[in-house]
Amino acid sequence: MIGTTVLHQTHFLLPQESPDVNLRLKEQECLTLLRRCMHMEEFRQAHAQILKWGFFSNSFCASNLLAACALPDWGSMDYASSIFQQIEEPGTFEFNTMIKGYAKDFNMENSLFVYCEMLEKGVHSDNFTFPSLLKACAWLKAIKEGMQIHGHIFKIGLESDLYVQNSLINMYGKCGKIQLSSAVFEQVDLKDVASWSAIIAVHTSFGMWCESLKLFKEMGHDRSCRPEESLYVSMLSACSHLGALDFGRCLHGILLRNISELNLTVQTTLTDMYINCGCIEKGLCLFQRMIKKNKFSYSVMISGLAMHGCSKEALEFFSEMLEEGLEPDDVIYVGVLSACSRAGLVEEGLQCFNRMKFEHGIEPTIQHYCCIVDLMGRAGMLNEALEFIRTMPIDPNDIVWRSLLSACKAHHNLKIGEIATKSLVPLILHNSSDLLILSHMYARAKKWEDSAMVRTELACQHLHQTPGFSLVEVKRKIYRFVSQDMSHPESEDIYEMIHQMEWQLKFEGYSPDTSQILLDVDEEEKRQRLKAHSQKLAIAFALIHASQGIPIRITRNLRMCNDCHTYTKSISKIYTREIIVRDRNYFHHFKDGACSCRDYW
Repeated sequence: MIGTTVLHQTHFLLPQESPDVNLRLKEQECLTLLRRCMHMEEFRQAHAQILKWGFFSNSFCASNLLAACALPDWGSMDYASSIFQQIEEPGTFEFNTMIKGYAKDFNMENSLFVYCEMLEKGVHSDNFTFPSLLKACAWLKAIKEGMQIHGHIFKIGLESDLYVQNSLINMYGKCGKIQLSSAVFEQVDLKDVASWSAIIAVHTSFGMWCESLKLFKEMGHDRSCRPEESLYVSMLSACSHLGALDFGRCLHGILLRNISELNLTVQTTLTDMYINCGCIEKGLCLFQRMIKKNKFSYSVMISGLAMHGCSKEALEFFSEMLEEGLEPDDVIYVGVLSACSRAGLVEEGLQCFNRMKFEHGIEPTIQHYCCIVDLMGRAGMLNEALEFIRTMPIDPNDIVWRSLLSACKAHHNLKIGEIATKSLVPLILHNSSDLLILSHMYARAKKWEDSAMVRTELACQHLHQTPGFSLVEVKRKIYRFVSQDMSHPESEDIYEMIHQMEWQLKFEGYSPDTSQILLDVDEEEKRQRLKAHSQKLAIAFALIHASQGIPIRITRNLRMCNDCHTYTKSISKIYTREIIVRDRNYFHHFKDGACSCRDYW
């Protein structure tokens, strides 16, 4: 069988004459002619010449003519289809070419239709048939058809073919069937780089970052598998989500040892990893060393600095980007407006918003409107923020109203907070955090009946707050803690450390903020619940194991509560430790009893 020839040569020369030749010479001449094609106009001329020579009746020439039209990026599947229809008895190669060509052209439905025709005509499938076919199923999320094709694969005995297995891993993963994807992976006897890359990609697509890193470590035990750069990029992204700085540093070292010059994508991903792991200085250093920067590099840096509260630096890089002639996009402006918001630069933020619309012609999205609401809310301009929401040309979503609600909580404005909460009800019917914030605000205003009514509503609707957890990396391992966690093997030592920390805190005047606990229990029970919040357990574990002077880095899935914020500030002073916490929205750098967020988050 002939391989599908992708044509790369830059010159096209038609033969001056076509003498009678033997079969082998005829086939070679046809192939040489097709290899010279670089675009459709040249291909049409080649097609005409092959017809003139009378070569189309030769199956070799017809097959390569089809492949030359269907597979290159410049090819035409409509033209290829017309060629395919003229082949009297298309075989496996011709059907495979059409399936692959349609998949390449993102016409996935036609790939499946061609396979159905292949089955109807009784043409034998081989291992080249299924990778493109399964890619089509993955793209269409056609799990039913994918499982039927898996059945065909078993029927013809190709279930152990490595290329087919890798395609099945990818197909099941893209269709959301991670267990089936893992089951196929386990059946692969001799796993190659593509096998590992496929299963790791499946886990990263589900946000299973810890599992992705575990699989990558397992892959490292197989010395025959050398990861590609794209896989390192995925693993660095996993480190970014987990805050796994030590593992990210290890990957950085491997890249430097094995690749002489890192490309811009890898450099940008490394920068993003360091920023998202709380190491803003290292990220900044890598960014400044880049010989060439693109829009995405600047976007990562501007957004990262904004998340860390380094607003002035973020705006300086935005100005630098404009000076270099790079055109900003909507994503970069989200970072710019966030930077203005974190620094309380209301006038500058509004100027950037107008500049985005009128100078750069970018239509504001809901994210940009949310940034302006947050900007005004942080500055205490709650009435102005409410009026801005009411005059928005697009309907505000839950994120916009939730930004206003958070600002109301920070500035103790119950009246507008009630408006924000009522506006959230028709948008999000099953979100408990909004009602919890309103209940806190009622309790602070000593409106106990209203607070109790909100809690009753929570109970009646069976709404429960999303369980919070904290991740901390110690000696290249990620440890996960939840509130009241007793599952860790060192729980006894951790709670003993908590006891010592609270003993020290008493001398600093710390008093637990029991208003954070909205349960009908006594004060002692509330203090015990606060004592074992996941962030506090993570800090205690890190203090036990991390060397003196090493910053503690914690990643949370939820917004930090007031008590944990106050607690962590004091701990950073008592133990002279820098504690970096990334919650759902921002980074908090605790040092010497202060936080980079200036107590507004």
